Amino acid sequence: MNQYARRRVRGHRRSYYGNLLMAALIFLIVAVIVLAAKMFSATISMGGFSRLERFELPSLLSEAETADLERGWNLILVNSKHRIPKRYEVELIRLSNGKQVDERIYPELQEMFDAARANGLHLFVAEGYRTQKEQQQLLDEKIEEYKNEGYPGAEAEELARQWVAVPGTSEHQLGIAVDINADNAGSSDDEVYTWLAENSWQYGFIRRYPPDKTEITGTIYEPWHYRYVGKEAAREIASSGVCLEEYLENLR
Repeated sequence: MNQYARRRVRGHRRSYYGNLLMAALIFLIVAVIVLAAKMFSATISMGGFSRLERFELPSLLSEAETADLERGWNLILVNSKHRIPKRYEVELIRLSNGKQVDERIYPELQEMFDAARANGLHLFVAEGYRTQKEQQQLLDEKIEEYKNEGYPGAEAEELARQWVAVPGTSEHQLGIAVDINADNAGSSDDEVYTWLAENSWQYGFIRRYPPDKTEITGTIYEPWHYRYVGKEAAREIASSGVCLEEYLENLR
């Protein structure tokens, strides 16, 4: 083989190894890009709304104690720190508008509505018993609402929980709490809420989330939310101006 031929062979070898090296480098770059894309996709799915569904909120629920039934079903304390017992039983009765409540509160609820209507008020039960699934859906919707307003995920969840209880910590899941609103065709909200605040205790109900007790109840003022506690407890709570948390603490 002459000198010229040897140079051509060496040139082909360099070209071959160069192409092989280039192919390996391209393969490595593509693999890195694909891996980065997968990691980015995973970050998006875990950082968006799907993360809530997987989900962080049960960790909050796990930090809550199981609610105590020692003082009876009517004085059970359910809030962000006290979750509903797993074996809590509710026997429901359906109202004329389709809403449901625990049948044990129905007689006093009907008595209260009869008295309100006798005073010329027009009102209705806007919400009664909720299932775990319904409570979760409400919370999800509230969080999404805040996200749509521009709040980041963690802040949206925090704000939503001020309005909607974490599933397992909502009084609506007990069946002994009702949201009562005015039929605005005949009464104003102020008229109904004022009458309830002044008279509900006579029928065993309390305004569960007063405006001056937010730091204690953990829930903002809800003039429509009424909770059955029984006539004796309702009278004592109304006369002393405390909320349910304070009343039960005083009993201890």
